[in-house]
Formats: sequence, structure tokens, C-alpha cells
Amino acid sequence: MTVVDPVLADVQKPTAQARGLPNAHYTDPDKFTEEREALFGSGWAGLAVASDVPEIGDAVPISFLEIPLLLIRGRDGVVRVFQNICRHRGMILVEEPRKIEGAIRCPYHSWCYSTQGQLVATPHVGGPGYNSHKDMDRTTLGLIEVRSHIWRDVVWINLSGSAPAFEDAMAELIARWAEFEQPLYHGGADSRFALTVNGNWKLAIENYCESYHLPWVHPGLNSYSRLEDHYNIEMDGLTSGQGTLVYRQLAGENGAVFPDFTDLTPKWDAGAEYLSVYPNVLLGVHRDHAFVIILRPNGPGQTEEYVHLYYATPDTDTALRERNAEQWKLVFEEDIFVVEGMQRGRRAPGFDGGRFSPAMDGPTHCFHKWAAGRIAEHRATA
Repeated sequence: MTVVDPVLADVQKPTAQARGLPNAHYTDPDKFTEEREALFGSGWAGLAVASDVPEIGDAVPISFLEIPLLLIRGRDGVVRVFQNICRHRGMILVEEPRKIEGAIRCPYHSWCYSTQGQLVATPHVGGPGYNSHKDMDRTTLGLIEVRSHIWRDVVWINLSGSAPAFEDAMAELIARWAEFEQPLYHGGADSRFALTVNGNWKLAIENYCESYHLPWVHPGLNSYSRLEDHYNIEMDGLTSGQGTLVYRQLAGENGAVFPDFTDLTPKWDAGAEYLSVYPNVLLGVHRDHAFVIILRPNGPGQTEEYVHLYYATPDTDTALRERNAEQWKLVFEEDIFVVEGMQRGRRAPGFDGGRFSPAMDGPTHCFHKWAAGRIAEHRATA
């Protein structure tokens, strides 16, 4: 497709000639609003993980791009996503995470919904003492469901409802990690943490994509998994990231390690991969554990990072699990000053989006090309 905007055209040039997205895409509220539709709404984005609602009736309200959503595990055990509003007057239904014991009751006029979203009660809707009305069809007034799909425990949502089926949209990625299509067990309370970063969500994606920064930002990690041990991964229009040929298993004082995922090929004996799945999910796989990071933007200048660690078996050593979480938290915290520093740098009026190393920045440029292409398509159809 021909891009009319010359700035976006520059972003889509070959890596050696391209410039990055301009400052406004990191600082301007209007650009953030545009990206909500262009980058998040039309495809599959990560909202949360199914492990956030492990039991029937568990409900978690989530503000996603300022849209009030409700993640809930219904009485049938199915995890769904609804708009967190009553169909009567648009009142927020659930304010805090809780277990729904009966129905979801609106605090305003007590309209009630099942955990599967059906409208089941409308007190006095036909006048005092009359709980129905001939002109009120409850079957058409259930909660508004957001299209969703669960893969690698991530609850992926398609806000527009028009994206290709998840399995088709993510076919290349699913095939790449086909060996890991086996049960994942969330490590529990000690295997989840959240970080607040005062930077644009795209900078978190860009930083995670590449290994170029390892020697200076992650000296501990780089001491055994060196820059030269890494390789780039680029899947245009889907994901990009990095892999390492030198993954070192964490071992306890008695030499114990986490159980491996089953039937993996020798590639994974000492290898691992880390992918940014556009727009906002970061994934990592290793022989003995995996992780998910969901990025939730709070406007153009702040991002919440929700980190979850998973294992091949439901029962793992508590002390070793805690050490693993602490180790990863340190690594991800080391990235914060970089993302925040680049965000402050986007206030410099002379910065033109920057340049890319042809050898090292291919994964980052892959993300920029995807974003520029989606934005251009959105503008052409708006």
C-alpha cells in the first residue's frame, strides 16, 4: 500500500535508511487516541491472563485504554470479557476484584446479569412491583461481550470484532513455538508482580525486542548470555524479538532445578526466545519455565507492566520459584530507566525519530514498520 504521509513512509524504508516514529507518537494525546483504534482495536491485543480469574465467579474490572472491561470466569468455567457497564444507564458494574456469588448486580437500579452475561432481573422496570415490561426484551440486553481468545494463558481481545480468527492471525508464531503447546501452570502469588513505567508503551516493546542493550543495561545477564550469543527474530506484521543460545537454568542450593517441559528438541537444552507480540504482549520461553508480560498503557506517558511466571508442573519448589521471580524482576527493573529516559528524550524538538543499526535493530524496526503501516491503513479508511 502506498503511504501518503512522508513521515510514515520514512519509517517503512529498509532498516539502514529508515527513521523511527516521530516524537508525537510518544507524547501527543491525540496520537494516543489514534493508536487506540489503529494499533489496538483492529487486531488481537493482550488484556490479562486467565490465571487472574482462577475460580468460577472470579471477576476483575480492568480499564483498558480507558475502556471499562470486566474479566470473569462464568459458572460454566469459561473465561469471558464484557464491557463493565449496565445496559440500562451505562453504570459501572464491578469496581473492585471480587467473587460473584450470585448475579452481577448494578448498584444503580439493581439490574442483574448472570456470569455468562445474560440479563436476568430488572426490578420495577414496568413500574413499582412490576419487574418486566412488554417493550423490554431482556434477551437483547445482555452484557456487551468483547471477542476474546486464550493462548499461553493470555486473554487476547479483539475490540473491533473484525480481526481474522486468532489461530489464523498468529499461525506463524504458534507454529514457531509448537513444542510448547502443552500445559502451563502459573506459579501463584509469588510468580506475579507489576511495574509502573513512566514511558510510552511502544518504548517498552522496542526495548524488549532487541539484545543490543544487554552489555550496558543487563551486565549480570550479559556475563553468561553475551551479546554474541543472541540472534534476531523478525516476523513482519506479527512479532519480533531475540533468542539466546546460552540459557542457564536456575538451581537451588541442593542442585534442584525446575522440571522441564516434555519432549523438547535439543535446541532448547541451552536456548531460549523472547518475543514482542504486537501490540502489547511480551513472551519468553525456556526449557523449564515461561513468562508473560501484559503492557497496559495509561495514556501516552505511562505504562503498567503485569508479569506472570509459568512452569511445566503444578508443584514447584517455593524457594526456587521465589528466586526466579526475584531474578526476573531485577532484569525488568533494569530496563525502566532506559524506557523512561527515551520518553524524556521525546521532548527534544530536534529528534527526528532516530536511526536503526542495520545489524542490531532489525527487530525494533520491524515493530516500527508494523505500527506505521497500521496507522497509514487506519487513516486511509477513516
